[in-house]
Formats: sequence, C-alpha cells, structure tokens
Amino acid sequence: MAVRIIETQSPEETFLLGKSIGEAAVPGQIYTLHGDLGVGKTLFTQGVAAGLGISGVVSSPTFTILQVYEDGRLPFYHFDVYRIADIEEMEELGYDDCFFGEGITFIEWAERIEEIIPENHISITIEKNLERGFDYRRITIEE
Repeated sequence: MAVRIIETQSPEETFLLGKSIGEAAVPGQIYTLHGDLGVGKTLFTQGVAAGLGISGVVSSPTFTILQVYEDGRLPFYHFDVYRIADIEEMEELGYDDCFFGEGITFIEWAERIEEIIPENHISITIEKNLERGFDYRRITIEE
C-alpha cells in the first residue's frame, strides 16, 4: 500500500489537489473520504468534480445520500452515508451499479458501510491542525 501525505495551506490548494485527482481518475475507482465536519471534504470533492469536467454545483448529499453527476468525462457518484442505518439502504440505492460502473465513486463516512467497500479502494483522510493555521490541511492518500 502506497501512502502519500500532502499538506495544503489554503482552500484553493485543497481544491486543486482534488482537481488533480479528478483529472487522473479512471473508471471504476472507489475513494473513501474521511475527516471531521468542517475539514473541507466537500471542497475537496468539488475539486475532483472540476477535474472530471463537471460544471454544475457539487454539494454534499447529506440528506439524499447519493448525488450522480454525468456531465463530465466520467460519471461521478458521490455518496454521503452518514445517515445510513444499515446496508440494505445501500442496496436499495443500487450502490453496486456505482461501485462497479464506468465512473468513479466518492464515499463520505465510509466507515459506516465498510463491509461492502471493495478492498482495492483509495482512502483519503483530511485533517486540520489549528496550530499550523486555520486553512492548514494534512491530506493522507492510501492506495
């Protein structure tokens, strides 16, 4: 497993890191996105969407659980499973069509559904450290 740690100093840098991941993404990739509330997961995800060429508004699907964006070079499936009570809800959403489809999948709060996450996923953890500054982020990517 390869581990990369990237430190960003501004929201723009965090967005651009996400954008570079979107530009390099290939069909079938699954990313789990970890981090406390307010660390920049949505901003990072907006960067990924920009890297895929998605032009619409990208927001966290906290209440809808899944947002599908199909206007980029690849379909982008964005899950926020914070409100998932059990795996059956994921089955009702047709998660396997997203996980094993022709797009890329981002899953926030993935630890809630870890039993259905394929082993070959990419894990991204975003952390902040106020001692290093309000906009500082430590982003760990495990592939």
